[in-house]
Amino acid sequence: MKEEYFKEWSACLDRDMEFKVYGHTGKPVLVFPPGCGRFWHYEYHGMVNICAPYIDDGRIQLFCIDGIDWETWERKDGNPYDNMQMQERYFNYTVEEFIPRIKEISRDANGGQEIGIMATGCSMGATHSANTFFRRPDLIDSVIALSGLYGPRYFLGDYMDDTVYKNSPLYFLPDIYDEGYLDQMRRARLVFCVGQGAWEDPMIEETLRLKQILEEKHIPAFVDIWGKDVNHDWDWWYVQLPYFMDKVLA
Repeated sequence: MKEEYFKEWSACLDRDMEFKVYGHTGKPVLVFPPGCGRFWHYEYHGMVNICAPYIDDGRIQLFCIDGIDWETWERKDGNPYDNMQMQERYFNYTVEEFIPRIKEISRDANGGQEIGIMATGCSMGATHSANTFFRRPDLIDSVIALSGLYGPRYFLGDYMDDTVYKNSPLYFLPDIYDEGYLDQMRRARLVFCVGQGAWEDPMIEETLRLKQILEEKHIPAFVDIWGKDVNHDWDWWYVQLPYFMDKVLA
């Protein structure tokens, strides 16, 4: 398997940001790490190995972005306003700097052809995948979100400001009425999955609420609720990702 490591300056974050690319060709997959995770967590936890059959066959190319959740959603000190300003800078880094790099590297790997980008992640990785897609459906054409949160209450309680709102699909999606914007979402292949086992309770509630909103907006999505033995943990994400990858890539 081809692997490449990059360390590049981000103007949005005013720092160097690292990422890794796995694979030689295929559909580019933007991979967000789990909560407070780094760009190397997907490999460390064995998920790159789970994806190896797709990578080795040239069906996908993984682009593992770095995270800064400890400065944003999961920061325990400071104040929520500043923390969420940093989250908005991270979102801008993702869409203004990282996704253009994905497109550049992917075009080179696919003979100049531009292929639509998939976003995926587990736990907070799912949260970032969904938020990025729903804010910029012009940049992403498919999502596999496993055990994600889609609103701010778990982290911020009742706190709300404009930046929190912009980064919370459960809040901003109901207010979208632009049919062109909605049609971009309707053309995508969307998967949102959650188990009913240990540590999944907040994710179940928010996934079901997201399902309701998507139905109201006539946005097709495969929202799959797995059994009570399915925990918020890698052992189940190893099973879920290839199951849904086969459906999305079909």
